[in-house]
Amino acid sequence: MSDFSLLADDIRQKLPALELRENEPMKKHCSFKIGGPAALYALPGSVAELQALCALLREKGERPLVIGNGTNLLVTDETLRRVVIQTTGVANAKRTSETTVYVEAGMSLARAATLCASYGLTGMEFAQGIPGTVGGGASMNAGAYGGEMKQVLRSAAYLDGDAKTGVKAGQTLDLSYRHSAFSDTDCVVIGCELQLQRGDPREIDLKMRELAEKRRSKQPLELPSAGSTFKRPETGYAAALIEQCGLKGYAVGGAQVSEKHAGFVVNRGGASFDDVQRLMAHIQETVFAQTGVRLMPEVKIIKND
Repeated sequence: MSDFSLLADDIRQKLPALELRENEPMKKHCSFKIGGPAALYALPGSVAELQALCALLREKGERPLVIGNGTNLLVTDETLRRVVIQTTGVANAKRTSETTVYVEAGMSLARAATLCASYGLTGMEFAQGIPGTVGGGASMNAGAYGGEMKQVLRSAAYLDGDAKTGVKAGQTLDLSYRHSAFSDTDCVVIGCELQLQRGDPREIDLKMRELAEKRRSKQPLELPSAGSTFKRPETGYAAALIEQCGLKGYAVGGAQVSEKHAGFVVNRGGASFDDVQRLMAHIQETVFAQTGVRLMPEVKIIKND
């Protein structure tokens, strides 16, 4: 269905409580602060509303873009001819046992880490400073400072491409570096059960504070970015290779390799989608020419087909 005005009317008729926006600027919802308007932008407030919307869009032949906090996205400056669904309104949580917590997909990883700490449970401290959501974290096996979702994710509930519910657990989650069974599929994670351990609240708090300070001191949090721009290669680290090639501070238009941490491409002001793409391509070409290592994007690039 290509007439988004008609689609919007249909959605509003069938899901009157759903918050639905037309021509919503994506730069307002992405940490890069880059992106043109999305044809339709939906903000469901519950799993039931999310599922009903996905089922309706499936019926209409639409393939929505489902996002959390938009922290690893680079979005085209053109009008994005898709329905974008933001899951941050789907963010309830409950303790399911002494050491397990079920968290809906839209809750931020940072908030989930704080919640687990409040229960005196350890294991999620690594996520305290990760700006993405629990659903996104599960989908890409997010991690930082020696921790990753693989260590705590017991199971994940999801919607498949037909908006039917399912659950994956254990090895069926297929968790590896920045990958899960949900990667590059139409599945939408709707909630995660986290397996944790009892811990000393003071030690948990101290570790979270230490990691937050390390993040602030080493990462360019003062400028818009999408976090680590490239995945860790099989040998070495992307940031070290980029710096080794003399690219720290290199800029294309408003996009720049961070002078603080070469693993980040930052928006130093007015960067366009094209600026970032051209800078990323230059980094990849230069690093390959000088080191023989091919860097692969960790940032998810969103544009019209």
